[in-house]
Amino acid sequence: MNESFESYRSYLFAIAYRMLGSAMDAEDMVQETWVRYQATPPETIRSLKAYLTTILTRLCMDQLQLAHRKREQYIGPWLPEPILTPEATAIAETGDPERRVDLEESVSLAFLILLEQLQPFERAVFLLREVFGYEFAEVASMLGKTEAACRRSFSRAKLHLQQHRPRFPASPDTHRQLLTGFLSATQGGDMEALTGMLAEEVTLWADGGGKTRGAATRPVLGRAAVMRFILGTRRFWPEGARVEVEEVNGQPALVVHVGDHAFSVLTIEAEQGRIQTIRILANPDKLTHV
Repeated sequence: MNESFESYRSYLFAIAYRMLGSAMDAEDMVQETWVRYQATPPETIRSLKAYLTTILTRLCMDQLQLAHRKREQYIGPWLPEPILTPEATAIAETGDPERRVDLEESVSLAFLILLEQLQPFERAVFLLREVFGYEFAEVASMLGKTEAACRRSFSRAKLHLQQHRPRFPASPDTHRQLLTGFLSATQGGDMEALTGMLAEEVTLWADGGGKTRGAATRPVLGRAAVMRFILGTRRFWPEGARVEVEEVNGQPALVVHVGDHAFSVLTIEAEQGRIQTIRILANPDKLTHV
């Protein structure tokens, strides 16, 4: 097998993005891994993939510690950085629903937000074991911990995630129908249609990072308040903007374009046939990969 750093670049980015929730930071960590790889004598590397995974994961754990401290000063809600995932559509067209579900789950914004609640070590153990399929002995070696410690952290992480995942998530078809229906109702100002789509306890999160004027710095709670926010403002949907449905983080999302640039991204989370959560990403620093 002809191995090289470049042959693992996309794989390393996949780990780093799920670890950090930021494409920019993930690219930085991949680059730093390359720098360290360049400084390592080739004869000392027994498995290139394991070596690169070890370096990258430990860098990401350190980066997470710094990121959590910075987010304490972040203005308003912090949401992960969205990325386009056109491969989700390609997988769907091949008729491989299992692969699509795996993609949606591991990169969805809802899942990345849940991962934020884990400690860096727990997050690393969970991702390496559950998403990337490493044995506990391999994970322990990569992270410099005992296998027993990794098993305990994995169990805690998995239990936490199971407790906070939706019990009855919408099917992909229902998700898309609700999203396109939301777009139509919002553009037409159809209060009745919007009321029928939103759960009574719906929550809206808007991440402007202090760089989008008028962004809500706290979550908007409840159907009435969310409807007023959506229909009574054009903060994230300027006049003349072009709105398209695109695959973002493995799921359909509304991408608002102003000229050649993404202005905002709107995603939904649905359960029992109604929209439970709306997330709007409008921090321009987070839209460079959309």
